[in-house]
Amino acid sequence: MSDYDVDLFVIGAGSGGVRAARMAAQYGAKVAIAEESRYGGTCVIRGCVPKKLMVYASSFAEHFEDARGFGWDVGEPTFDWGKLKANRDAEIDRLEGIYRNLLNNSGVTMHDQRATVMDAHTVALADGTKITAKYTLIATGGRPNVLPFEGAEHVIVSDDIFLTEKQPERVVIVGGGYIALEFACIYNGLGTDVTVVNRSPTVLREFDGDVQRHLIEEMEKKGIKLHLGATPVSVADKGGTKTLTLSDGIAFEAETIFVATGRKPNIDGLGLENLGMKLTGKGAIAVDGYSQTSVPSIYAVGDVTDRAALTPVAIREGAAFVETVFNNNPMSADHDLIPTAIFTQPEIGTAGMGEEEAREKHEIDVYRASFRPMLHTLSGRDEKMLMKLIVDKASDKVIGVHIIGHGSGEMIQCLGIALKMGATKADFDRTMAVHPTAAEELVTMKTPV
Repeated sequence: MSDYDVDLFVIGAGSGGVRAARMAAQYGAKVAIAEESRYGGTCVIRGCVPKKLMVYASSFAEHFEDARGFGWDVGEPTFDWGKLKANRDAEIDRLEGIYRNLLNNSGVTMHDQRATVMDAHTVALADGTKITAKYTLIATGGRPNVLPFEGAEHVIVSDDIFLTEKQPERVVIVGGGYIALEFACIYNGLGTDVTVVNRSPTVLREFDGDVQRHLIEEMEKKGIKLHLGATPVSVADKGGTKTLTLSDGIAFEAETIFVATGRKPNIDGLGLENLGMKLTGKGAIAVDGYSQTSVPSIYAVGDVTDRAALTPVAIREGAAFVETVFNNNPMSADHDLIPTAIFTQPEIGTAGMGEEEAREKHEIDVYRASFRPMLHTLSGRDEKMLMKLIVDKASDKVIGVHIIGHGSGEMIQCLGIALKMGATKADFDRTMAVHPTAAEELVTMKTPV
């Protein structure tokens, strides 16, 4: 008979928390989980999944237009925001049901309410129930961060987009990260007038410089306006129309001001201060390589730890935690060379170092190709694709791959495997091209730029 009510209590039923709860239960642990919102977390409910559905929806405008060059007469297409919202919401409901069923079928006890940490082995539910646990896993994810400025209560954040009943005619998006740019392209594709404002003189500043420049050029071709090098000072609401005033004195009017200036760990009110739990300088929970916090019985995975804020990373961290604690198989998630897709239009696939970072650490060769893909030869669309390889001269290893264009997200998953295995430029060169594809450029670039 255990001295605790459960072997594991998981706070947060997002991707990392659900994976850990299910795996621990399958290893014979008595597991409980608490979620104050909806099962599936940010990714399933208000992030990756509904966003990707909106990416698909917004891309059809160009498909209809391009089809004419291939002989199709598709008439004058119309878009219904309400129908998209209803269909998308139904799919999210279905996915949440799957998450609940997976937990239930694994024997995990679910508590549909907020949970906080009282001490190293006690969790308190919102209804006053106290549950003791041998181990606690914090998997509460992140939440949007809105920088303080006058009138900030009049803006929306990424969580709010999926609740919006009506499509705005005009939107101003504040931010230059992947969330801001993905939604800029989504709104633009659906017919909304879009302006992007960012404090930096560029966008995606942590990514390769050619990627930044190429994306800006392609977004501007699509009619997205970018106003760079300025920060919000205030937002005023004038009866449905909002005015955003910037630090450079410029003002923009729109029905919607959408702020996407990063995310922060979701730890407020969890009770961590009662335990003296160590945090990082960014306010995330500090953990070791095995996701253990400064309180030995408490672990943390996912965005709340600020290691790499990606769903597959949280899942891998959750699995590694269970292997370590409940299967006597110490395992640490590998955060090196994580392939990433950004679902702008055109989309981006990237793995490894950008050119600027690579030059600081290595002697490198850079291979780059920019071209009009076959898809656009008959459509007449002026959209170019970018492919770039970063190669370490000393070892000939490919240490960075960057792609912008149709299918980049799918390509980078496979290329991530090659980089993880240590593929060299010679390996790329001796791989036969698949013709006619855009991806064949990856194995036919012979001369460094």
